[in-house]
Amino acid sequence: MGVIVDTSTLVIAERRKHSVRELFGQLRDVCGDTAIGISVVTLVELAHGIERANLEAHREQRRAFLDDLIADMVVYPVTAGIARLAGRISGQQGRRGVTVPFEDLLIGATAPHHECDVVTANIRHFEMIPGVVVRTL
Repeated sequence: MGVIVDTSTLVIAERRKHSVRELFGQLRDVCGDTAIGISVVTLVELAHGIERANLEAHREQRRAFLDDLIADMVVYPVTAGIARLAGRISGQQGRRGVTVPFEDLLIGATAPHHECDVVTANIRHFEMIPGVVVRTL
């Protein structure tokens, strides 16, 4: 059992100028001594955020945060199994008229595939994914 940290939680930590070490402390306080990881989709979203920064100093700060993060966390890839699960969830929810944003769908499908909960500030999107246990900091 472990947790997958969603992009929203990481963006909040970075904006508040928390170090990765501080973030890990907060995660351990809430989740206990468990494996902590991110989806490769979160890596894409954070890299996108680096390039969107208006100032070079801000890009460097974000880049350093991401470098520290991926040095200390497991980065889960999107595998064929996760893709199939995401497609199944999307189709089932679509039949009900529920649309889950694609990035959150992939991150959310990664969690049950690896028997993880999701730590997020974006509760609404992840609650739309059956089988995902949602936590917040």
